[in-house]
Amino acid sequence: MTAQADLRAHPDGSTDGAEAKDPRPEPTTPPAPAPADGWTPVCPLERLQPERGVCALVAGEPVAVFRTHDDRLFALHNFDPFSGASVLSRGIVGDLGGTPVVASPVYKQRFALSSGVAVEDDSVVVATYPVRVVDGMVEVGSA
Repeated sequence: MTAQADLRAHPDGSTDGAEAKDPRPEPTTPPAPAPADGWTPVCPLERLQPERGVCALVAGEPVAVFRTHDDRLFALHNFDPFSGASVLSRGIVGDLGGTPVVASPVYKQRFALSSGVAVEDDSVVVATYPVRVVDGMVEVGSA
């Protein structure tokens, strides 16, 4: 078998420009509209483990919802501005001088759960969302 025989043809005839594709293409389906009352059910409270986060789509935005060891709930946008990745829900939840924080799993910058302010650089802020529990269901409000 020759080297020429090992080459495969692209179905469209060319791969020119393939490396220039947008790494975040437009979604193929529009996000679900926010509920009429502005609150999106996320999960039952008992499914949200203390010191852990989950990610949910709220009005089309990825939101990280956290439950602290003392059963307080917080919600931040899931986007880590330092790494450019949507990963905060997978971060390490803890306490820094009495302030609940989440440390990004990428570069470990910490964000205050109550305000979204980055501990290491207070000029960087992640959006926060209101959280409530109704009939045992965790709900997040639109920002």
